[in-house]
Amino acid sequence: MVATVDITTSDGVVRGSRGRRVSRWRSIPFAAPPVGEFRFRAPQPVRPWRGVREATQFGFAAMQHRSGARIGPRTQQPTGEDCLTLNVTAPSQISATPRPVMVFIHGGGYIIGTSALGLYSGARLAATGDVIVVSINYRLGAFGYVDFGEFSTPAHRFDSNLGLRDQVAALEWVRRNIAAFGGDPDNVTVFGESAGAHAVLALFAAPAAAGLFHRGIAQSPPADWGTSPADAKLFAQRCVERLGAAPDEAAEALLTAAPNDIRRAVDRAVQDVLRYQPGLFPVAPHIDGDFLPKSPINAFVAGTAHKVPLIIGSNRDEGTLFTRFDDVLATTPARLRRILQQAGGEFESRVVAAYPGFPDPKVAVRMGGDFTFFRPCTTVMAAHSHHAPTYAYRFDFAPRAIRLAGFGATHALDLIPVFGATDTPIGRALTAAGGRRGLRSVTRQFQDNWLSFARTGAPLPSWPAYTEDKRATLIIDYPPRVEYDPDKAKRLAWQGIQLPALV
Repeated sequence: MVATVDITTSDGVVRGSRGRRVSRWRSIPFAAPPVGEFRFRAPQPVRPWRGVREATQFGFAAMQHRSGARIGPRTQQPTGEDCLTLNVTAPSQISATPRPVMVFIHGGGYIIGTSALGLYSGARLAATGDVIVVSINYRLGAFGYVDFGEFSTPAHRFDSNLGLRDQVAALEWVRRNIAAFGGDPDNVTVFGESAGAHAVLALFAAPAAAGLFHRGIAQSPPADWGTSPADAKLFAQRCVERLGAAPDEAAEALLTAAPNDIRRAVDRAVQDVLRYQPGLFPVAPHIDGDFLPKSPINAFVAGTAHKVPLIIGSNRDEGTLFTRFDDVLATTPARLRRILQQAGGEFESRVVAAYPGFPDPKVAVRMGGDFTFFRPCTTVMAAHSHHAPTYAYRFDFAPRAIRLAGFGATHALDLIPVFGATDTPIGRALTAAGGRRGLRSVTRQFQDNWLSFARTGAPLPSWPAYTEDKRATLIIDYPPRVEYDPDKAKRLAWQGIQLPALV
């Protein structure tokens, strides 16, 4: 028999499974199912239950194309609107003092992904670091990041920034309940990768998140995503058109259409934008003047982001993954030229000069990855360093097989060492041609620094804080090193270049 452990939360008792090293609770609801009248509404309180709720199996992933919820080679998690749940992983041994809490937000471009992915369980991180790991679901795509507010009626209001509101609601659940699992509600670190890292930055910019977390880690955030009011309105109109509804029919259509029909309509509208406006990603937090008063990057520049410690960085070869698996970035010469021409001739000549060999396809891939990740990250680093401790990194390590395949230190590769997957089947496969010792080294670098940061608000002493005059950056490699203002010429070349607009 599997050992179980019951925990009493503010909504009822949940039953998880107890293992030798860690205990796990899966798919605990942190908000009411956003279905029926709650579709396109801010998250609502959970209806408390009687008795014991089983929390040993995963429920639904957020609505998305089924391929995005893949959790194994031939396994996909069911998707549905009833997705507002979170998972808790805690060391099985009781601690005399509350443990630090690390809340992970998955990536996937705000369109795909799930907290049920085995890598995200946090079991190795929790056991190694003596921390509580929480992973959360949030509404994606059509249901989380399109502002249908203009189609509201007296009978039904459509709220804004639903995915971001879900993340705040999950942190509120953590605040109320994590002590029952042995966690410290006054020591919460939010961390995420890709869109999940952007979500971390959005939480820094959201007034409602104040006090709900105490430090943040943003791994490869597309830091200047954030849709303007005009762009959000136009994109919502295009989504309704794709759904086949006239403006006066939109509210009824949005409330009654099958969820997959809405998803498909928005996915098609996204593809239209990516085709004609490279560099712009319209499904993201949007500036609504209320829940998100400024885009995340502008909040950092203005000094209105929450003034708590931040780790932020990117990978050396971000763009290579997208050329093979998800061709959505500006990683081709034609797309990059369009972006640079829109910025102006002065910017175009300056950026091209910083990337010798352009328009060679490999150079374009590097340029496109830097445009999306490195370029805006440096702005956040400099801005936040004036208000709170900021630590910058660049991830350079890649096992030999990954280098031979042409990926290098590509997007999302850092998740393997962060979650300690070196000796799992995926870790062994990545190092089959060599690099096991190096991967173990960078795993220690990530975990030792991440865990120190979660416990104290600062990484190891060997990692100096980032300041605008020195720009100290930890290069996570085998061996590691600290560089000052790495890729300075590229950083200067990108200055002043912004994402294109839809309107």
